[in-house]
Amino acid sequence: MSTGLVRCILLAVVLAVASLTPALAAAKPVVSDVRAGDHGETTRFVLDLDQAITFRVFTLANPYRVVIDLPDLEWAAEGLGKPVGFIKGYRHGLFKPGTARIVLDLAGPAAVKEAFVIPPQGEGVWRFVLDLQSVGQALFMQKQGVPGDAAWRQPAALTTPAAPPDSRPVNEKPVIVIDAGHGGIDPGAIGVSGVYEKRLTLRMAKQLRDELEKGGRFKVALTRDGDIFIPLRERIAIARAVNADLFISLHADSMPDRQTRGASVYTLSEKSSDAEAAALADRENKADLIGGMDLSQESAEVTSILIDLAQRETMNLSASFAADAVRELKRRTRLLPNTHRFAGFAVLKAPDVPSVLIELGFLTNPQDERLLRDPEHRARLAHDLGLAVERYFQRQHRAQRP
Repeated sequence: MSTGLVRCILLAVVLAVASLTPALAAAKPVVSDVRAGDHGETTRFVLDLDQAITFRVFTLANPYRVVIDLPDLEWAAEGLGKPVGFIKGYRHGLFKPGTARIVLDLAGPAAVKEAFVIPPQGEGVWRFVLDLQSVGQALFMQKQGVPGDAAWRQPAALTTPAAPPDSRPVNEKPVIVIDAGHGGIDPGAIGVSGVYEKRLTLRMAKQLRDELEKGGRFKVALTRDGDIFIPLRERIAIARAVNADLFISLHADSMPDRQTRGASVYTLSEKSSDAEAAALADRENKADLIGGMDLSQESAEVTSILIDLAQRETMNLSASFAADAVRELKRRTRLLPNTHRFAGFAVLKAPDVPSVLIELGFLTNPQDERLLRDPEHRARLAHDLGLAVERYFQRQHRAQRP
């Protein structure tokens, strides 16, 4: 599927939702799954249901709680099992005839950032989604209490926009953005000979750019072409500003074990594939705070759905290129086991630009460092990555044919 279709998938949010009330529901809504996710600054609580529901939400103090009132429910889901993020636990039961109540016990003061219902896609389920964010005690106490307005919120009626809010033209030729990791005041890893990661990644980025521009098939941009500091969020912004079809971030990291060597390719995952991947992502992300996309003109419900849909397809395309990169690199380059890995690197979080982060090797390993300082080795890497880019876009071109 082409990158253009990633943006077009935003048009999938096309369902009109009927207005229901607890009293009018012909049958009790059935909860088939309940889960929660810890996303650092926010915690998401989700119910899967077989039909639309109305709801109301408020917070109570002493102890800190979130109360969710819903129509009387049939509960066919297991519990969360353990605390997640701001949620210590939860309880549910019949509050009064026709009304069910869920109480989320909180680990501290937290506010309801968003609460909404997502219509099903195809044969999917309805989802009630509630996002919590940490707040100070004073603000929590100011907002807590049973609301005087007893009105219940209806599921949002989502209509098809004339065009996706982020609609952009299709490029005449694929645009690739190459991101040289670190730079300026952020040197990155330091090699056994004293070489800085920021300098090696810039040299590699320029060689890869030259390789890709040889045949005239691609338009290539660098996030930086000198020794300057670019915040992580701005690197994503650069890719989106030039309407990038592919984003490649280049790094050469360090490890406590100097025997560790080999290249690897990362794509986005909120849950890293292993502890090593998580540690790498944590180190990279400390250079900047990622704030997410600016969809301020859209409602909370539409924003959440658009990002989820776009990012799901983008992650599939990212994984497709990662497979191509591994296939080409392994011919002449030492790779880590399980070469395609997953981590929450901030530079991979553009929801509509397929993105990979390539660890070219480890500067703490003498062999890897020597090779990465060698222009001929970098030329081989550039050639093989260029073949991967060619293969990826050939496949995308075939997918667009009628």
